[in-house]
Amino acid sequence: MNPTVSEISIDGYPADTPRQALEACGPAPQLMWIPISQLVVDHAYQREITKQGRGNVRRIAAHFRWTYFSPVVVAPLSGGRYAIVDGQHRTTAAALVGHPSVPCQVIMAAPHEQAQAFTAVNGAVTRVHSLAMHRAAAAAGDAGAILIEEIAAAAGVRILRYPVPELKQKPGEIMAIGAMRDLVATVGRDALVLGLRSVVETQKNAVAGGLVAAIVKATSSCAAEWLARGGEPAGFIEEIGEIVLIRELDKATREPRSKNVSASTALTDRLRRRIGLSSTTTVPGRAA
Repeated sequence: MNPTVSEISIDGYPADTPRQALEACGPAPQLMWIPISQLVVDHAYQREITKQGRGNVRRIAAHFRWTYFSPVVVAPLSGGRYAIVDGQHRTTAAALVGHPSVPCQVIMAAPHEQAQAFTAVNGAVTRVHSLAMHRAAAAAGDAGAILIEEIAAAAGVRILRYPVPELKQKPGEIMAIGAMRDLVATVGRDALVLGLRSVVETQKNAVAGGLVAAIVKATSSCAAEWLARGGEPAGFIEEIGEIVLIRELDKATREPRSKNVSASTALTDRLRRRIGLSSTTTVPGRAA
C-alpha cells in the first residue's frame, strides 16, 4: 500500500460514542447527472447569492474542473424538478461555464427536511486549516507552496503539519504559513530566509514558539533592510542573537501605540533601533 494513504478507521473512538442506528438514517441517496434547467432554488431557506458570492461563482468558473466539483445535494419536487439543498454557487458556476448538467446526490426530503438538511450541511463544515491547505498545495506541485518549502529548508525550520500550541512546539517549528507567503511577496526569499535563520540559529531565540508570525515578520523586514544596506547575513544573525525576541515582542505588545500599528510593526521598530537600522550610517557587518 502507498505509505501516504490509509484506510478509514474507527479505532480510538469510545464504545459509548453517540451514533445513529442504521435503520434510523433514512433512505439512501441516489447519485445522478441532472440538467441544470431542472434545478431550482427554494428561497424559503436558501440564501441569495450576494456580491461576495458572485465573486466566488466567477472564481469557480475561471478555474472550473470536475476534479474540484463535489456533487450538488438536491431533493425531488413535483413536476420533475429538484430543489438545491447544497451547491447553488458551484451549480451557477457550471452554468456560467456552459455545462448543461451537474452530478447530484438526490435525497428524499420534504420541504422542512430540506431546510434542516441545508442547516446541517452548511453548519457542520470542518474548517481546513491553512497548514493542511499548504501541505496539499505542495503535494499538488503548486509553485508558491514549493517555494515556501524550499525557504523553510534553507532556513532550517520545519513547517508543522497540523496546529500545535506555541509552548508545545519544538524550536524551529513554524505555523506562520500566511506570514511566510506575504513576506515572500514583500521582502523576498533571501530576507525571509535570513529572518528565519536569525531566530533558529541564535541561542536566545531558538525556543518553543519562537517563530510566531509577528517575530517572523519583524526579523524578515529588518533582514531585508540590512541586506539592502550591504550588511552581511552573519552580522545580522549576530545582532539578533543579542536580543530576546519573545521579550521584545511582549514589550511591543504592551507599549501604547496607535490602533493602526500592529504588534509586528511595533516589534520591527524596536529591532531597527536595537541593531542600528534607525540611523543613516552603514550597518555593522557591511560587505567589503
